[in-house]
Amino acid sequence: MTDEDLLPMPDFDRKATRRAVRRGLTRTATMVLAALVVLVLGATVGSSLIQRRGDREMRMTDVLGTAFKIYNPGYDIEVRETGATTPLSMSFTVSVNPVRATGGFVAGYGGAEHIITQDFFGHVGRLPLGNGANTTLSRALANVSTGSQRKDDSRKVLARLPERLNALAVIEFAKPLTADELSAFTARYRGSVDKVVYERRPSSIPITWGGMTTWDRAPMPELTTKKDHQILPDEAIKMDLANFRRWVGILKDYDDDNLHDFDLSLARLRKAANDGLAYAYVDSLATIGELRKIIEDPLVQTIRLADVTYDLERP
Repeated sequence: MTDEDLLPMPDFDRKATRRAVRRGLTRTATMVLAALVVLVLGATVGSSLIQRRGDREMRMTDVLGTAFKIYNPGYDIEVRETGATTPLSMSFTVSVNPVRATGGFVAGYGGAEHIITQDFFGHVGRLPLGNGANTTLSRALANVSTGSQRKDDSRKVLARLPERLNALAVIEFAKPLTADELSAFTARYRGSVDKVVYERRPSSIPITWGGMTTWDRAPMPELTTKKDHQILPDEAIKMDLANFRRWVGILKDYDDDNLHDFDLSLARLRKAANDGLAYAYVDSLATIGELRKIIEDPLVQTIRLADVTYDLERP
């Protein structure tokens, strides 16, 4: 083949070359972007599926949500639906309200929402409230077993208040009572048991259980006694203790690290649930007049008022 047989070289078209280069770059960028989108979606969906595998999402609220309630006995806490699951975490929302004397002054308070987060490896994130919340009820509970308030001191406080006022009170026993003994004690005074203190832990928040602390998905046992289709007070005390023991029963050794973030431990929880002894209880329905009678009972060590139906903290 000679040079004369070759086709003539076309003139260089600068515009056509630019267009071809742009098309090539656009095609390559589109393919890379599509691949990245697929990878991100795969990682997000895959991570979500991994984090929600089995009952992991439900167990998060069962364990962490209930531990948060024990961590904050000065609040009524509702565990809301789980929140968004990101590639690195799961979360759920809690609604909190300070525990007050029934019918008491509530202006300036009200519910607040907080988010509890668990990371990809199952570790709980930074927690709100807790020991720093410092409510009147949490302070009263922290003083249980400290001997900081004598019986005579309680009498003097109660004597200064009108007997018809409703109160939020922590009734502390001279020695811990069994569930049957606690039921018999409250029956004598028609008392209301909102929470029971199941631990002696002076100057710190003790383990409490009852009322809004109850594990949300606790199974409801068959009632042995019914009156107008309502749970009787003695049954409620025993049901709460049974639910506490069921909840402690679902805890595993690997939960201990997270429990320490809630100022709890497996050892303390298991001992408290196994013993089932009431060192004190919280009553939000008692009147001052009723508390004056209760303080005279030889089983009672002292009564600590946390609130009455007017605001103790108003200037």
